[in-house]
Amino acid sequence: MNFHDSERMSGVLAQKGMREASGAEDADLIIFNTCSIRDKAEHKFLSELGRIKKLKKKNPALRVAVAGCIAQRMGEGLFKRAPHVDFLIGPNNLHKIADVQNWEGRSAALEENPELAGTDLPALRKKKPLAWVSIMFGCNNFCSYCIVPYTRGREVSRPEENILTEIEGLAAEGFKEITLLGQNVNSYRGKDGQAGLPELLEKINGVPGIERIRFVTSHPRDFSDALIYAMASLGKVCRHIHLPMQSGSDSILAAMNRRYTAGQYIEKVERLRRLVPGAAITTDLIAGFPGETEEDHKSTLKAMESIRFDGVFAFKYSVRPGTAAARMEGQLPEGVRARRLDEILAMQDGITLEKNNALLGAELEVLVDGPSDLAPGRLTGRTSTNKIVVFDSTPAIKPGDIIAIKITVPGKHSLCGKPV
Repeated sequence: MNFHDSERMSGVLAQKGMREASGAEDADLIIFNTCSIRDKAEHKFLSELGRIKKLKKKNPALRVAVAGCIAQRMGEGLFKRAPHVDFLIGPNNLHKIADVQNWEGRSAALEENPELAGTDLPALRKKKPLAWVSIMFGCNNFCSYCIVPYTRGREVSRPEENILTEIEGLAAEGFKEITLLGQNVNSYRGKDGQAGLPELLEKINGVPGIERIRFVTSHPRDFSDALIYAMASLGKVCRHIHLPMQSGSDSILAAMNRRYTAGQYIEKVERLRRLVPGAAITTDLIAGFPGETEEDHKSTLKAMESIRFDGVFAFKYSVRPGTAAARMEGQLPEGVRARRLDEILAMQDGITLEKNNALLGAELEVLVDGPSDLAPGRLTGRTSTNKIVVFDSTPAIKPGDIIAIKITVPGKHSLCGKPV
């Protein structure tokens, strides 16, 4: 989502005649587009911001903007903490980056924006054949650990016709895969609150030129049978879902305000696998949430054994100021959180490797992304189940092609193969 926000800010500035600098030293304007979901992200940002201070001393005409969730959370207090910052732009006001050349002195755009969903912004996309498309903004769930509702506001959905027009334009430009973005895409609602995500997927499925459709992120509470049926019946919708479980303990899920039980989560996973055989499921997990006991932790490990995720994004619990969890008793020591995270990651590494080993010799359909960042001279792509595949390049293969790859070397994080 932040990556796409950066694309949109770049698109707005390009329309104003600005171009990307080759590096920070050559820039007239530096924009930090920030994330506040974890404490580590804020520390990384503040460290980078400190380095830019030296550039500002060398070039007093340089302008520095902070955009995104940290700008919204810290507000104008960031001006005092970092006097070399000139502009603050909250995630609901990215369009105002267009006026940055006219701003004088220190300026902040942090107010609510009721027109957000109806404001279509250009995006400077560089990842063809893949494109991100926002379908909604904000979140109404108020999970006790999460700061997003406080920084991005309440849920608001984009009009269906705006989304379809954007996607039709992307198809005309040669984009092949679309990923729909939202804090909780499952709660998307179209005109008059009627049509939801399944209906939107059906219409996108009919757009000529689009070959694959993905969506993130899904909330388990709102992961409906209608959405499962859409995944099963619509040929362009990928057989992968990212469905954050966060914990396998019912008491911790309740403390997190997730509003589902581990049993309900597992039931939905089982329904998905019955109707979409071979579907890949990835998830998010938080280790060491306040009050989490060893039994709670073991419940998470047990759920992982039962579900056998294809991949896990796991993190130590991070205190976010202003959230309900920050005020909870039972905050756990760093060592306990770190050890539990290590156990989660070790278990998942074993499951992922076992699943990938089972693909040795299989022929998988891969959408070619382009050159591999990790294997120079080779290409990379993804399967419908979101497996990364690296393979040898040939003159006939180009980004956007969908080709068959025979898996020759399965690994923990990716697969290697050769074109069939």
